[in-house]
Amino acid sequence: APQIQTLPFRGANDRGKIMDNQHKQITGYRDLSQSEIDGINSIKALEADAADLVKQLKAIPDVDQRSIALAVTNLQQACMWLTKGVARSDNPFN
Repeated sequence: APQIQTLPFRGANDRGKIMDNQHKQITGYRDLSQSEIDGINSIKALEADAADLVKQLKAIPDVDQRSIALAVTNLQQACMWLTKGVARSDNPFN
């Protein structure tokens, strides 16, 4: 069985500290080009706008909340796949 490396717990004193190279410590991640970073940031902005719209729609009386919940799930999935498509992290199944 493969060995899994565990990292020390990051306590409250570490919050807010961001390492410049943390993606290099995650297996399968790679450096992104500026256009890829811009693309992912655009996806994140789209996600935030969609979340704002969903909040507005949920507040409308008699809106089908189940349909809204299904839409949220699919929006989350769409943003995840868009991000994965840009980031192209290693696929261990290939």
